[in-house]
Amino acid sequence: MRLQSVRSRVFVLSRTAERGYFRELWWATAAANLADGVFKLALPLWATHFTNSPALVAGVAFAVRLPWLLFALLAGVLADRFDRRVMMVGANLFRFVTLLLVVIIGAVGGMSLSILFLVAFILGVAETLADTAGSSILPAIVGTGGLERANARLVGVTTVTNEFIGPPLGGALIAASVALAFATSSTLYLFAAIAIFLIRGTYKVQPLPTGKPRILNEIAAGLRYVWNDRLLRALVIIVGVMNLGWSAWLSIMVLYVVEPGPGGLSEFGYGLMLTSIGMGGLAGSVVAVPFVSRFGRRWAIAADILGTFTMLAVPAIIASAWAIGAAAIIGGIGGAMWSIVVSSIRQQVVPDSMLGKTGGVFRLFGYGALPLGSAFAGIIAEGFGIPAVFALCAALTLLLLIPFYRDISPVLSRR
Repeated sequence: MRLQSVRSRVFVLSRTAERGYFRELWWATAAANLADGVFKLALPLWATHFTNSPALVAGVAFAVRLPWLLFALLAGVLADRFDRRVMMVGANLFRFVTLLLVVIIGAVGGMSLSILFLVAFILGVAETLADTAGSSILPAIVGTGGLERANARLVGVTTVTNEFIGPPLGGALIAASVALAFATSSTLYLFAAIAIFLIRGTYKVQPLPTGKPRILNEIAAGLRYVWNDRLLRALVIIVGVMNLGWSAWLSIMVLYVVEPGPGGLSEFGYGLMLTSIGMGGLAGSVVAVPFVSRFGRRWAIAADILGTFTMLAVPAIIASAWAIGAAAIIGGIGGAMWSIVVSSIRQQVVPDSMLGKTGGVFRLFGYGALPLGSAFAGIIAEGFGIPAVFALCAALTLLLLIPFYRDISPVLSRR
């Protein structure tokens, strides 16, 4: 399969769709991800007011991610059925109202742990809808020639707001008032909704002549499309395996580098070490476009496989926090380049009528690997020790060079 022009492969968007509104999309992405960074820190911290159970506190974060497993495929179908701009506005308004209600309930003393779990799940559902529609609407806004640069800017602002600004801002707001933290997130989601609302045009795929098939049939169509496409099938397998490794790394690293672990870090030092991933991600968003221009997309994908391998292999060899942090920067660079390049490939080669459904498949495999990685890390660490977790994940990542050379490189080299 060759990478062909979208013009020859997609269903045409409604004639009222307009291009040139990337600035509004960028501001919406910045606001929504800043809100994410604040509330994803605030939710578990507020949970500690109701319970000392580590499992229950961690369960709040799990409840935010659970909708990706349950609704990623459905969200993809909805993004291909309805106006993607309207979906994004509606999802952000829903998040605005939800957090506003949280502030009100907290003010009257009615908050409980069960309500926090419900709120986390609801916000996760809205995130699933907003993000799926957002990745599907981008080609109609920037065209095929600007995908890499647009995705790089979105990944860059997501990294900065979600990983660098959001958490410390959330901590500062919570120090003043928990209600203030949630009110800030609520306002930011409202800002995101307004920014998307300012995008003119209708971003809805024209209906197929045969009418709307059943939702289950559409879900199956998305799965078949990805599986039957040599390039997409290889990419979705790779993202699943690499996310398993990343999840295992994040799940077990605290026991490895924080005292009394061999790394000898304090909790504060561990937090600083984790920022190395964000530093790498930000750097990756900057270098991705010139790297692709110079070496091509296939080598950007190879760089991510090797970067993830490095991030996983180093702690299997040495417990030095400095070495692990440096390897994490390399992994972060590769991860950002992967997000930019693979998103651009999918948005370019997939027909517009399938963008949402295929996006749902990628997110199902990507996010579905996260709990599996945590479970894998726990089981292997119990039986064979923590370094064995990193070694096995590094070995699995290195095996991904097989589908890269067999399925990805031959396709992308013809571009």
